[in-house]
Order: sequence, then structure tokens, then C-alpha cells
Amino acid sequence: MFHLVQILLTIPVRFCFPAKFVGKENIPKGPCIIASNHTSNLDAVLLAVHTWEKKFYLAKKELFKCKLFGSILKCVGAVKIDRQETDVGAIKNCMRLLKNGKKLVIFPEGTRNHNDDMQLGQVKHGVAMFAIKAKVPIVPMFITKKPRFWRKTKVVIGKPFLLEEFYGKKLDSDTLTQASDQVAAKIDQLRESQLNALTKKK
Repeated sequence: MFHLVQILLTIPVRFCFPAKFVGKENIPKGPCIIASNHTSNLDAVLLAVHTWEKKFYLAKKELFKCKLFGSILKCVGAVKIDRQETDVGAIKNCMRLLKNGKKLVIFPEGTRNHNDDMQLGQVKHGVAMFAIKAKVPIVPMFITKKPRFWRKTKVVIGKPFLLEEFYGKKLDSDTLTQASDQVAAKIDQLRESQLNALTKKK
């Protein structure tokens, strides 16, 4: 069912919201967490139509209010989460997916970023926590600008990395903050590389 929906969406999405993906080969086989900045509700859709393998996405519970739309979201891999409190059920679902060899996509800012310069907002602890507990690699991703009709967007996928130095440690707030800073730094490196590339062109 997922691939059927994916195929149906591919042509209209790619035509209306053109995007160039660089570094897709950096997504490893097996479980991983793709951590990206968040520009719009289309971010997950773009990734879905530009890569074949099914991935699972954390999505705020408010998107599931409409039963029909909620069913479609579940079909394409959305995992409902309550952002207002610690959602134990969603955490267990994410851990189960990673342990079963699936790929999880998380926007660590927790909400859409409206900064014109795409400066990364505050990174939440979720990506680091899941990556450390499940001992899976994190794949940083950076979307250069908000997808808009007819405007081409560039998406850069970086090389995977591990948070091995935190394995076995107590995951208190300080530890998770340190680990999350590394996640933010990797995404920021992609942002800086794109800014530098634009500067050289000028």
C-alpha cells in the first residue's frame, strides 16, 4: 500500500515542488535515524518520493484528528506523538521500529523552522536518545529552503555517524544535551557547506 501511494504522489509532487537530492547514497542499509531541519509539512513527502524504501516519521497527534487523513498518514509511515508531554507509547513504537531494522525520520527542532536563513533552531533530545538506546547511526539532512510551487529545492544528505561515546551512559539531561549538540553540529555543517558553495558562485 505504501509504494502504491508513493507512486501516485511521485509525479505531481516532483512536478509541482521540484527538488534535487544530493547524497542519497549516504543512507545506509538497515536501521538508522534521518535527522533534518524542518521547513514545511512537505519535507517528509519530498523524502518519500525521492527515495524508494519506506521510512517512518514522527508526526504530531493534531494531524490525526481527521480519521481519513490519519489513516493515510499511518499508511505512509507516520508515528503519532504528543508533543506536549512524554509520549511513552510513541517512544516504544520508535524503538520497536529501529530494533526491527526500519528507518526513522525525525525533525529534531520539533516544529517547523521559519528562519529565512535556515538557521537551525533548538534541537530536542529525541534523536540522540533513540540513536543511543538503539545503537543506530544518525544520517544528517539539510533542506536548503522551504519547498514552494515551481521553485527548486536542494536537499543534502550527509554521511552517517554514531554517538558511540554515549553508549552505556546514564541518559540524563546533561548527557542528552551533549549528544544533541553533536546532532545539531552535523546538520549545521551541511548548512554551512551550502552557504559556502553559494558564496563561491557569487
